[in-house]
Amino acid sequence: MANILIIAEHDGSTLNSSTARCVSCAATIDGASIDIAVFASSAAAIAAEAASLDGVSKVLSVENAANEHVLAAVLAPQIAALAHGYAYVFGPSTTFGKDLMPRVAALLGVNQISDIMSVEGPYSFKRPVYAGNAIVTVEAPADHPVVATIRTASYKAVGGGNSAAVEITEVAADIPTHTRFVGLETGSSDRPDLQTAAKVVSGGRALGSAENFDLIYALADKLGAGVGASRAAVDAGYVPNDMQVGQTGKIIAPDLYIAIGISGAIQHLTGIKDAGTIVAINKDAEAPIFDVADIGLAADLFKAVQELTDAL
Repeated sequence: MANILIIAEHDGSTLNSSTARCVSCAATIDGASIDIAVFASSAAAIAAEAASLDGVSKVLSVENAANEHVLAAVLAPQIAALAHGYAYVFGPSTTFGKDLMPRVAALLGVNQISDIMSVEGPYSFKRPVYAGNAIVTVEAPADHPVVATIRTASYKAVGGGNSAAVEITEVAADIPTHTRFVGLETGSSDRPDLQTAAKVVSGGRALGSAENFDLIYALADKLGAGVGASRAAVDAGYVPNDMQVGQTGKIIAPDLYIAIGISGAIQHLTGIKDAGTIVAINKDAEAPIFDVADIGLAADLFKAVQELTDAL
């Protein structure tokens, strides 16, 4: 039996779909017995949502006032204490998981495996390297727990309908006080979340200004899509960095990805390689983005995007 513990990602009230994608990965390990751990100040609703995921055996609900805000320094010691008896401890390869799981690995005295994109055997996994230009197979030692982040873009979320048991669990761990929550500043939007959206429209540096990004927002709103951007657009100050798509931004896998005014640097392509259909609009017919696009239009983006938006 492969005992697997998945650390739930949530916003304090709702489970993030990255957790269901981690379950999908864990289920490919032979003999998988999958538990989900929910750390929160009030975990009942989130735990119930986690318990409904197909393939989950049990949900461990860890309620603690210290868990009200997601702080890696606070969660890691609790996870390390809870991980006793588990062969695998998984978290999503999102901002949440990338911040948290290395701390867990350090506390357990093991090396972390990052961005698992497929399971080849009980301790054998494939992961991308060199900005996705190469895929390597890594082997983890069988006599230590495997701590890893899952490349959520490589897996579909499992369905619901399950009714796993929920256990209220107390964890004895020394919670550090050197890290404290000060505040959270985040943009609010009615658009779909970038990492879970089925459709995403992204703009690049060719837009020329933050004001011109209104073209992207208008098209996205017509499509009901999330909005992303290239690193160049973020560095130029057109949009905030939480919209960045790519190796140093968000790795996404929408059904439809529309890249507007984006040249197609390798770090950007890494973030969209698992997208279903890629559409590119760029006036440079030689832009690398056209090498990966399923549909490409070499045209002036300002004219083409406005016409497309009007047609919708």
